Amino acid sequence: MSAIILDGKLKANEIKRNLRQEIGRLKALSGRIPRLAALQVGDETSFSVYVNSQKKAAYEIGIDYRLVKLPSDCTEKCLLDNILSLNNDKGVSGIILQSPLPAAFDIVKISSFISSNKDVEGVNPENKGKLLLNSYKVVPPTASAVMELIGLSGISLKGREAVIIGHSGIVGKPIAMLLLDKLCTVTVCHIETHKRGNLLEHIKRAEVLIASAGKPNLVKGEWIRENAVVIDVGINRVEDKIVGDVEFGKALLRASYISPVPGGVGPLTTTILMRNCVELFKNQGNTG
Repeated sequence: MSAIILDGKLKANEIKRNLRQEIGRLKALSGRIPRLAALQVGDETSFSVYVNSQKKAAYEIGIDYRLVKLPSDCTEKCLLDNILSLNNDKGVSGIILQSPLPAAFDIVKISSFISSNKDVEGVNPENKGKLLLNSYKVVPPTASAVMELIGLSGISLKGREAVIIGHSGIVGKPIAMLLLDKLCTVTVCHIETHKRGNLLEHIKRAEVLIASAGKPNLVKGEWIRENAVVIDVGINRVEDKIVGDVEFGKALLRASYISPVPGGVGPLTTTILMRNCVELFKNQGNTG
């Protein structure tokens, strides 16, 4: 029996419909709409996919999307000056940094300059700290997308064995905190888990498995526990195809629910980025 597909596009469309209505209501009350400012350093071709996706989602929802392009020889100080300017611009509701930034830039330092009141990605260290205290303004979009997809399965998370592969600050770690909130027993695996040869042991006991390592087909289908819920965050290009971190075809035969790549976490992440912008807009007092 094949697993049920967790359709990220379908859920994203539902969220967009709700956001369009909410923005219409807020505009009627305040005369304003949210504005998302995106900062981009240089002209790498990899930017275009993300920028176009963000522009499209913003347009569909009714958010004013502004792309601020900085030259490739922009210094770190130049970028920080632009961030501070956007922080002080009352017309800007949210700020996002397009990745990648130049290798020499200190991403942790730069992220700390984005006002926590305008941080749509939850990258400001202040927001990360609040995640631990369950008082965050916004949840990092990818982590939130994962929780939305798990929610589509309808399973109770209380007491479930959840295993996360990957411990990044905007995916693995916040997902762990969110699952702990739901009273899961959470294990976070990373490169050292793999080096010790313990990754398979953890995967095999996962009732909920989140793969976010960025390694194509890292998780073999036969490793999946029977009837597990599998969320694949990986987006990897292999020749002319986009594949996830999980060997999808074989995992489909063992899991109860599984998210596809593409079509799972990706579409939801961009939409939730917009939802975060709307929430920040409301927190800034634009409710009439």
